[in-house]
Amino acid sequence: MARYPTFPVSRFPFPVVLLCLACATLSKLSFHEPELQLQEINVTGVGLTGGTFDLVFDVYNPNEYRIRSTRLEVGVDLERTHFGDALLERPLDLSPTNHSRVVVPVRFEWTGVGAGAKALLTRRAVAYGLTGTVLLETPLGDQRVTLHGSGNVPLKPFIR
Repeated sequence: MARYPTFPVSRFPFPVVLLCLACATLSKLSFHEPELQLQEINVTGVGLTGGTFDLVFDVYNPNEYRIRSTRLEVGVDLERTHFGDALLERPLDLSPTNHSRVVVPVRFEWTGVGAGAKALLTRRAVAYGLTGTVLLETPLGDQRVTLHGSGNVPLKPFIR
């Protein structure tokens, strides 16, 4: 029969104590979804067939550990008109209990965007709606988070 060393103040073998400590540490870890808020839209280009803009997000990681996004997909509506879809596949590291600025480029075409396009070019703020998903790597395994948001956001125009 194998004999394991014990702690001087314990009758329990070392592997049992180590397992208990590991379980106690892991039980304190839990996953909380990051908070994502659209801060502004920066118009970066306008052409005959469409244009580009950047969605600028403030992302807060409420967790006590670093998480990493592996993929971000988001659909954008402006003035209740679907304006475009964005895909960000480059990894983003989100520091523990910290805010991060995340910029997501969007390309759009003029056809079918009507009121949203007019607002994008003539107003200082625009009503938006976002839907999408983000894939995250965490110490607790991969997580898929659904994104939903709406409100008004300031525009930073391309032409000043």
